[in-house]
Amino acid sequence: MDRNILRAARKDPRRTSTDIQMVVTSPVKPVPSRRTIRRRLQANGLHGRRPVRKPFISEKNKRARVAWARAHLNWGRAEWAKHIWSDESKFNMFGSDGNTWIRRPAGARYLPKYQLPTVKHGGGSFMVWGCFSAGSMGPLRRIQRIMDRFQYEDILENTMRPWVLRSVGRAYVFQQDNDPKHTSLHVRNWFHRHRVDVLDWPSQSPDLNPIEHLWEELKRRLKGVRATNVDQKFAQLEAAWKTIPLSVVDTLLDSMPRRCQAVIDAKGFATKY
Repeated sequence: MDRNILRAARKDPRRTSTDIQMVVTSPVKPVPSRRTIRRRLQANGLHGRRPVRKPFISEKNKRARVAWARAHLNWGRAEWAKHIWSDESKFNMFGSDGNTWIRRPAGARYLPKYQLPTVKHGGGSFMVWGCFSAGSMGPLRRIQRIMDRFQYEDILENTMRPWVLRSVGRAYVFQQDNDPKHTSLHVRNWFHRHRVDVLDWPSQSPDLNPIEHLWEELKRRLKGVRATNVDQKFAQLEAAWKTIPLSVVDTLLDSMPRRCQAVIDAKGFATKY
């Protein structure tokens, strides 16, 4: 019965104790209780935890990810020196989207120290576009409402391009994901007019983009820092972004071979990055 319980849990990690109870039930054997099933699983190291959320990756995109990883596996800091990494990220004005857990004694639910403050108005979130290169932290740009291809072109023309000409030069390769507004004909024409080489990028591959870790670094630096409005919050983001040392960028670019190898080893599935 123990083997059957473990086999059922390992075959489908999403199964609950009730599901496993139904799977292992036999007319000739006693039915284990759900509590017994949970104890057996915990005794064998199978504890209930929240799953890590990763993007769904189709078979076609898995193959594309592995092919891209193989092609760039041996690239070092020198090969990535002229690349501009870009992305958008959401920032919350107040709190976070995730669930927060606390440990409190019985009867203390309404004590202030065990409460999580929220706001009815003025909370929400906003989107930020940013970029960086091997030698410089690029600019941030606050996105107004929902970004379309026209606003994205304006970011490229008036935010990204002036910075890259000053910091990198005219010869550079631009990285972006395959969001429809990024790959629209309107934006492709902008790249063509300005003779910008765009890095071929596999879909559903945030784990290959080192800027994702810079967003996390930025959020850590501002954890617990309050802002009264969006303008103040964005100013805090810009100030913190500029203080991220280039040693962090060097570490991220040095991780590219490991990221590529992880994608190859995972056969295109999402990796820990």
